[in-house]
Amino acid sequence: MKRIIAVFIALILLSTATTSWAKPLDFAGGVNNEYEYEEIVFLTGKPVNFIGEVKVTEKEKDNELTVSYKFDLVPEDKSIEGSLKRTISYKTLYTPKNDKGQTIGQTELTKYSEKIIIDGDTFELKDYQLSHSEVIDQRPASDFYSGSIKGRKYYTVNKNQGSVTLNISGGDVGYENFWGSTETQLLNYTLNSTRNMAEDSNDTITWEGTVDVQVSDSLVKNLKYSDNQANLSSFDGGYIKTTSNEIVSRYEYNLPKMNGDEPNKKARNRGSISLSKNMVPKVERLVVPKFRDLGGHWAESQISKLYSLEVFDEVSQFFTPDIPISRLEFTKAVMKACNIRPTMEEKKKTTSSRRKKEVEESPFIDISTEDENYPYIKEAYEKGIAKGELSGKFEPERSLSKAEAVSILIRALGFENRAPAPGYYFTFSDGSQIPAWAKDSIYVARELGIIQGDNANNISPNKQMSRAEASSMLVRFLEFLEKDLQKDYRENIINY
Repeated sequence: MKRIIAVFIALILLSTATTSWAKPLDFAGGVNNEYEYEEIVFLTGKPVNFIGEVKVTEKEKDNELTVSYKFDLVPEDKSIEGSLKRTISYKTLYTPKNDKGQTIGQTELTKYSEKIIIDGDTFELKDYQLSHSEVIDQRPASDFYSGSIKGRKYYTVNKNQGSVTLNISGGDVGYENFWGSTETQLLNYTLNSTRNMAEDSNDTITWEGTVDVQVSDSLVKNLKYSDNQANLSSFDGGYIKTTSNEIVSRYEYNLPKMNGDEPNKKARNRGSISLSKNMVPKVERLVVPKFRDLGGHWAESQISKLYSLEVFDEVSQFFTPDIPISRLEFTKAVMKACNIRPTMEEKKKTTSSRRKKEVEESPFIDISTEDENYPYIKEAYEKGIAKGELSGKFEPERSLSKAEAVSILIRALGFENRAPAPGYYFTFSDGSQIPAWAKDSIYVARELGIIQGDNANNISPNKQMSRAEASSMLVRFLEFLEKDLQKDYRENIINY
């Protein structure tokens, strides 16, 4: 019978902290799906694969989160007699730095017990010290975070026969956005074993070894078009959004070559073990676009994608792809593409009661607080995604230039400061036409592959963007959130 695993996906949802959708369980390098958990144990000097179940519970209070794990495992190799029972609880305190748009997470151990039995030897955890600290940088499109980990586990062997000390060091990196999330842990284990093989013997056997652990948990959403199998239907096909969750792990070990229980001092056992597990994908059908002026248009698929995702909410049968897009339309589309719309609607509801007592003032003289699009513009302004003019106007109906569009997208990613120091140059034929205020954003967008030159290698920074061109750029922006971030946070770190 398959064992059921309680998979913990959403780590925490705080107004000031990040939400982790994909996160490896504990700091053991293990992998899991809905039914089974698997990890490698090295306490005997040899790798032993354990499988079984893990249950995870979480308790949230204010800016504190307590996460508890309960593991019940057995060796995968049936010829090995043994078990692993582990109960661990961690408490994380999140301290918001609102003026900096960041949050500091500090994790400490609150409870632990662990007993591992392998072929008659019992390893019992007598002391466990761990410190884990993260900095989380909040951005509207993605929250990025990075952490450092230090720890030590001290096990006794058969009560008083010896001990194994496991030192843990390393860190984690991750991101989370509406389109997916990835956390990768890079851990280093150093093991030191001291053991007396008999109570009346003074012979002490010692050995040491190292294990490098790379484990990455990724949740990704992607879109795929599916044709309608029926000929007589009101629509030809539509998009399917698939949410996939995969965790991969790689252990690289350098251990003594064991002759029974004794290490060979002249030979080492080096190798690697890879693990992976997948969740059952979740599929969702999206709304079907029915525009009458897109048939054969070069941007038909891009526009259809955005409409299916409700980034565009036109009710007309005509999209008019070749007319200029306005600043309001593009800003609103970016906010929806980042899935900021639900947050906005909630804020609108919660602030409605407050407006009875105090009148909210718009940051722009040409956008009324009563305008149905005001929440999007306000949120974009407060997060630094969109800016107004020196006159205090937003100019919502003014056509948008390509330079403006690129700047908005790069600010949405939080990458506006990733351009090198002034002095860099562009390879575009019309690079001299790029406005000074847009140079950094265009440089970063080109490096990320969000934009590229045309057949003549022109970027046309001051050209008014059509709705079709804006749609194409937005789809590439979404593809970056879907695929490029995962590649950078997983494939570029783990070679599996």
